[in-house]
Amino acid sequence: MAAAALLALLAVPLLLLLLLFGGARRLRRARSRPGGSRALPRGVRALVVTAHPDDESMFFAPALLGLRRAGAAPAVLCCSAGNYYNQGEIRKKELEQSCCVLGIPASDVTVIDHRDLPDNPAVEWDTHLLATIVLEHVESKNINLVVTFDAGGVSGHANHSSLYSAVRYLHSEGKLPEGCRVLVLESVNLLRKYISFLDVPISCLLPRDALFILTEEETEQAKRAMWCHRSQLLWFRRLYVLFSRYMVVNSLHLLEQDVAHNSRRKE
Repeated sequence: MAAAALLALLAVPLLLLLLLFGGARRLRRARSRPGGSRALPRGVRALVVTAHPDDESMFFAPALLGLRRAGAAPAVLCCSAGNYYNQGEIRKKELEQSCCVLGIPASDVTVIDHRDLPDNPAVEWDTHLLATIVLEHVESKNINLVVTFDAGGVSGHANHSSLYSAVRYLHSEGKLPEGCRVLVLESVNLLRKYISFLDVPISCLLPRDALFILTEEETEQAKRAMWCHRSQLLWFRRLYVLFSRYMVVNSLHLLEQDVAHNSRRKE
């Protein structure tokens, strides 16, 4: 009797897991569209703002590939050379190779190597300096959609969160060109972060302004892009590539809603 009861208890979560697995697979086979017509302006000219070489494939590959699938030609602005271990020159070349795999030409990839923007998880970058750099690129490339990290920075990295602060400053002060929207990448809890494509149905059910889901073929493309960052492929990053939902799905929020949400949380 005890064994039968134990089997019955195990059967329920197993059945739920199988249903989740099957649903996630079906969703991935269908080419997803970015959710919400409000999120993407017409004639998208997107700038994806990252902190380090490898952010574009480790965190933003679904957005980059999804934007390209939607007919946009996203540019990448990387705000440091990733020189924490004196590998800046190597990492810049790896970034270029990675973006090539993602279909982004070198002419649309910019790396900022500024002494006041060091690759350091303990350093918060200067908001006004970053804002000036981002705005310069937005105006020079006639950008109408900026994509970057949210306040949590996915991993809590101070450099990531600094990008959010800079873009939020531009947005709140009305310095961005008229019609330019900002999408920030949702930071999720640790469990969701490492369940790979099983997070797809969860992301579909929860509120968001844009959702990019990679097909299995596109996920392999994202992985190939990440493999270009050979200098960074320590064992834990290899596990990240296998299990992180950010290699499969990006859920994003329009900045005005994100700001309002954070304000309500503080109250």
